[in-house]
Amino acid sequence: MHVKHENGRFFVEKDGELLAEMSYVPAGDGQIEVNHTYVADELRGQGIGSELIEEAVQYAREQDKKILPTCSYAKAKMEEESKYKDVLVKQ
Repeated sequence: MHVKHENGRFFVEKDGELLAEMSYVPAGDGQIEVNHTYVADELRGQGIGSELIEEAVQYAREQDKKILPTCSYAKAKMEEESKYKDVLVKQ
C-alpha cells in the first residue's frame, strides 16, 4: 500500500476511503508529536501501522527532527525498536 503524506498526517486511502492514518503536530524545539494512529479493522495485523511509523521516522530524519510519540501505539512500537532511537524523544 502506498503511504501518502500531507497536512500533518501520513495515510493510506483507497477509492477516497481512509484506511489508515498517523497524525502529528509540531511540538517545538525540532520535534513533532505523533498523537494518533488509526488502522481500519480489515487491515489490522498486516503491518500497516508499522509502515506509517517508518514513513514518520523517515520524514523526521530528513527534516532533522525528533519524534515525541503520545499515541500509545506509536510510543510502544518506537520504544521497542532500537532502530528508532536516533529520532525518539526520551520521556
